[in-house]
Amino acid sequence: MEPKSHMDAFGATALILFALHLAFNQVVIKVTNGGFNPVFAAGLRSAGAVLVLLIWIRLRGITLRVPRDAIPAGVLSGVFFALEFTCLFLSLDLTTVSRAAVILYSMPIWLALASHFLVSSERLTWVRSLGLALAMGGVALALLDRSDGAAQLTGDLLALVAAISWAGIALCVKITPLSAVPPAQQLMFQVLISAPILLLVSFGFGDLIRDLQPVHVAGLLFQIVAVASLGFLAWLWLMSIYPAASVASFSFLSPVFAVILGWLLLGEQVSLKVWVALALVAAGITLINRRPRRQVAVT
Repeated sequence: MEPKSHMDAFGATALILFALHLAFNQVVIKVTNGGFNPVFAAGLRSAGAVLVLLIWIRLRGITLRVPRDAIPAGVLSGVFFALEFTCLFLSLDLTTVSRAAVILYSMPIWLALASHFLVSSERLTWVRSLGLALAMGGVALALLDRSDGAAQLTGDLLALVAAISWAGIALCVKITPLSAVPPAQQLMFQVLISAPILLLVSFGFGDLIRDLQPVHVAGLLFQIVAVASLGFLAWLWLMSIYPAASVASFSFLSPVFAVILGWLLLGEQVSLKVWVALALVAAGITLINRRPRRQVAVT
């Protein structure tokens, strides 16, 4: 498809379904942790994604060569990827899907904050600053709410580190020579570098295998094929077709869907404060991703 200057019905539908897909993945990770050490599962996911990507790249005839000056940023993005999913998988072992999702999808907060200082064209406007304040307030509310006995503060804080690490990956793609590298090679850097790191680190987090059942293996395969490889490629493909701001505006849907799915599928009790936190983060993300025609930067 040719790049488009605006969002159409196909793009909106695809992005809504992708947001639901990512939300469902949070539930799958939570379930899969019942059979695998969380960090070990994350490592297996990255290793499996390497194989799937290699097959896909081979079939498409895509070269794996990248500019030499992009390699350091590619390696750094892989380290960030390993840190993100170490923290996310451990987080979902210690807290609820709903809380982890609200905090994880605060990523645009940290990306917008860093971009304000590192990218001259991404200065915070008053509208985006308001969005930043709302979303940060939502994250703070989620962290301070300890009414759910099934959620540990450690799990919530790990989700926060995962969100910041995710923003680090986005910055690597935005402000380094890695931005000139095609999406498939960017993703290959992330899964190829993260796989050995995650598998090695996993030995420090207890037994690699827990009470393994077929549902856990199915969940891991789903993550490898439908999320970590083809799913992320689909996202990068949509980013290459539609304006980035329009694509980003759908990001608030993932935590909304995740909270609903955690409640429906896992029977999680979602407190009123978490719903309020979700609303604040969703509203903040919407304002952060807003791109008015004329912007007044915050000095």
